[in-house]
Amino acid sequence: MPSLFPGMDPYLEGSEWPSFHVNLGVEIARQLSPKVQPRYFALPHRRNVLDSEEVSLTETEDIYPDAAVVEAKRVAEQRVTALASASAATPAPLTLTTIVPVRLPLVWVEIRDVAERRLVTAIEILSPVNKHGKGRQDYLAKRERILVSTTHLLEIDLLRRGQRLPMREALPPAAYFVFLSRAGRRPKTGVWPIALSDALPTVPVPLLPEDADVTLDLQSALSRVYDDFAYHHILDYGKPPDVPLKGKDAEWAANVIQQAKSRA
Repeated sequence: MPSLFPGMDPYLEGSEWPSFHVNLGVEIARQLSPKVQPRYFALPHRRNVLDSEEVSLTETEDIYPDAAVVEAKRVAEQRVTALASASAATPAPLTLTTIVPVRLPLVWVEIRDVAERRLVTAIEILSPVNKHGKGRQDYLAKRERILVSTTHLLEIDLLRRGQRLPMREALPPAAYFVFLSRAGRRPKTGVWPIALSDALPTVPVPLLPEDADVTLDLQSALSRVYDDFAYHHILDYGKPPDVPLKGKDAEWAANVIQQAKSRA
């Protein structure tokens, strides 16, 4: 069963992203492999990194409580003091949630020439860890090494949350982006802004100068992954997505889901 959405499915950006990310990388390599043979080969690569959620659950009203909250806190403190006098151990007055690092996969695809094993084109599928904190710094350092080399760089950003890639000019408003930096045309970069309602584009994948580009159909890759792994059974379209939609995007997505239910 295909995704309800014509392009990127915003419900894939949440808890199911790690599995989708891995499967999409494998599918991109599978799609490109026959197109680049026999002179090149395309393989997915994966490594795991530790990441911590940098989302504070503390709201403004928790930092600056009103008078009623202050009074409730005073009463609670009095109770804690009373308990402490009756016991050698003072119970913790609060139970909060600590930030625990989680192990997340990072997946990318490399196209290399068979003869010399040179890295010709790197295809990066950005993950949340690439878009904030130390993970972003690490990714930008890797990116800089590629940008000063002779390797082409194709970057796929299918995540609304997090910082975008640095560009000298401001990026247009869009839900998703694809960036292509050809080795011979830097610093100029091809940019595909993608609205939530757009199908994902078919983009060129450059090889060595003497060979023509091949194409990568991102929508076909997404649809294949969605169908093969039955994400329609996994995703709960009866609830808002993990990464919230706002305004007109939220209304549009709700309408898409409602229309799909009416056809079922």
